[in-house]
Amino acid sequence: MSPTPSKQEQILQVHASLINMVVETTHNVQLRPQLSQVLKSSADNGWQNLVLRIYKILEGDRSEKLMKNLDEEDAVIIEAILTGIQNPSTLPDPEKAQSNPTMAAPGIAHMVNQASTGNTQALTLVSHMAEQMSHAGGDMTLLSAIIKNLIDGERDPEVLSKGMGAQGESLVNSILEELGKLQLH
Repeated sequence: MSPTPSKQEQILQVHASLINMVVETTHNVQLRPQLSQVLKSSADNGWQNLVLRIYKILEGDRSEKLMKNLDEEDAVIIEAILTGIQNPSTLPDPEKAQSNPTMAAPGIAHMVNQASTGNTQALTLVSHMAEQMSHAGGDMTLLSAIIKNLIDGERDPEVLSKGMGAQGESLVNSILEELGKLQLH
């Protein structure tokens, strides 16, 4: 089994779509209205500091001062955007979390755990993620349908993975394992 990804890798995978969208928008201003909708939702859910920095990047700012006074998660996101603008090959792959359970499980479990405590930011993120997964088809669509059950406390792997193939069952089991670890702390 692959080692658990680092916290930075998990952050990159959870926010891969946003990071890629920002970088794409710096190269194509016609994408800005779509990104603005995402950023408005993010700001409404407590990510104002991150959104402010992203708007500065869209206005052309690439300075080091963008990194000042950011929490770890925001710093990883901004650094990935700035690096991705300079070298697009460094951008996180939004499909990677969906295809690699060891990458997806810790991030999903963390968001589910936070959402279950009433954290509105985590609830918003996990709902956006579930919506993206619902369009992927197969086991990912089935997984998107059980996110609410996970938030509500369902932990029976047979109930949660009903109708899934081996890869989906493995992902559900990995998420449940990670949730178990989080609940011990």
